Amino acid sequence: MFTHAITRGPGPDFAAGLTASKLGTPGYELMIRQHRAYVDTLGALGLEIIELDPLPGYPDAYFVEDTAVVTQDVAVITRPGARSRRGEEKLIEPVLAQYRRTERILAPASVDGGDVLAVGAHFFIGVSSRTNKKGADQLGRILEKYGNTWSPVRVEAGLHLKSSVNFVGNNTLLIAEEFAHLDIFQGHDAIILDRGEEYAGNTLLINGTLIMPSGFPGTKEKLKTLGLDIIELDVSEARKMDGGLTCMSLRF
Repeated sequence: MFTHAITRGPGPDFAAGLTASKLGTPGYELMIRQHRAYVDTLGALGLEIIELDPLPGYPDAYFVEDTAVVTQDVAVITRPGARSRRGEEKLIEPVLAQYRRTERILAPASVDGGDVLAVGAHFFIGVSSRTNKKGADQLGRILEKYGNTWSPVRVEAGLHLKSSVNFVGNNTLLIAEEFAHLDIFQGHDAIILDRGEEYAGNTLLINGTLIMPSGFPGTKEKLKTLGLDIIELDVSEARKMDGGLTCMSLRF
């Protein structure tokens, strides 16, 4: 069960952040409204929200998930893979230190929290353009110290592992076709995303409720088979910046 979530407001410069999207320039006012709806939804699901102010000079900082990996026992402060984002993690550490013991990922390792998928006490760690092998190994060793297990996963498609694979309860992964064949996931049931609905793979499970991006009816019908409540949120502006629902909070 999650009890807390850390969020950070998007700054006026958020559209200057990193993106490979071809979906157009995002709008600030709409982004603020969508982010507010997201935060309010987390609060309505019973989480205590720790809202941080925008971070001038760091347009991607509202994607707060990338700055740490939080377990029941430890908050691992990451070292983001994008140079322009390094520094965000230093400002999240004192916040998390109020709730957890902290450890750090050290250079030359790099880790983005968006590459780390927790399924119980097992962690799938994506090796991607943002999380290098040294980062995965270093994070894995830290997690093992606290009684967890882990597996590396090569990310060949999408920005992060959780762009394409997420845990949706009942031993089930919501997963893009590109990842569905991997032996590493064979111990889990799979809901495979239809072509054209890959973005819906970034669906967030909060205490028995699924929050999914709106506009993906095929995925919604598949998720209904789990018997969980489903909330749809419009995250069009975050999507234009290669982000989504899991990216915009740290849950613990």
